[in-house]
Amino acid sequence: MRSLGKHLVLEFYDCRANFLSNPSKVEEVLVGAAKAAKTQVIKTVFHHFNPHGVSGVVVIAESHLAIHTWPEYKFASIDIYTCGQEVDPWKAYHFLKEKFKTKNATAMELKRGILNLPEEKILHKPKK
Repeated sequence: MRSLGKHLVLEFYDCRANFLSNPSKVEEVLVGAAKAAKTQVIKTVFHHFNPHGVSGVVVIAESHLAIHTWPEYKFASIDIYTCGQEVDPWKAYHFLKEKFKTKNATAMELKRGILNLPEEKILHKPKK
């Protein structure tokens, strides 16, 4: 079934705790994942919580990647939402899994915008 977008809901367990508490490292990895999926990065916003944890968003022309980390539990929850047929969010998933060195990951894909449109109407490319 065709859809406007794909939304991956990820949970990463047993990650490197010190990595999950470093906002610049988390941002670097999420931007790398966006690039691995062949997306166009527009803007990033990341915040470090006291005493630990990071939340952040990478806005892409094709939608977004978002993360929240719990270093004290070695856990990260991540959303990857992409639209269009040119990008592959699963490439971002594999990139993140490797960089966070997760020992246990779950992933669920949701189809977004199932509108029963003719194929040519949903095969748009984002403006650069």
